[in-house]
Amino acid sequence: MSRISIPTVEQSLPAAQPLLAAVQQQLGVVPNLMKLVGHSPAALEGYLSLNGALAKASLNAGLRERIALAVAEYNGCDYCLSAHTYLGLHVAKLSQEEITAARAGESSDARTAAALRFARSVASNRGRVSDAELAAVRAAGFGEAAVLEIVATVALDVLTNYINNVAQTDIDFPVVRAGAAA
Repeated sequence: MSRISIPTVEQSLPAAQPLLAAVQQQLGVVPNLMKLVGHSPAALEGYLSLNGALAKASLNAGLRERIALAVAEYNGCDYCLSAHTYLGLHVAKLSQEEITAARAGESSDARTAAALRFARSVASNRGRVSDAELAAVRAAGFGEAAVLEIVATVALDVLTNYINNVAQTDIDFPVVRAGAAA
């Protein structure tokens, strides 16, 4: 059971309700994470704004989902692993093999693998990546904007990982556990 209550959309604060309605319209459902974060309309608006902006950036949905999986596995966030496994399979159309590899920070595609290694390093080193790591992601074809988008994607994923790990958010997707074989 979640350690922080998860209100229904109707029980949410009035300032959060239009944001949650937009999530409902976009996804067809309001995930528990969104309802939980809706306790703070400011936090929900910030999350949704950054998520929406990154969806329009240069990184495609498949790479963003792979980064989310790599970071969630690193941070041991079962909620995010469950959500991004579902989204990876059904929205980004990743194969189960690609999802398993992404959780390990790997990919059979060299460019994607470089991005995932860089993302995992950003998470594990709290942004203090080496010159060699930065050079490697650049050499894989990621320009300045894309490097910053990878960092911003990691930061957004860390935010949700931490929220879900603190709250122990009830998982409303098919359950995937960190450290378990995918």
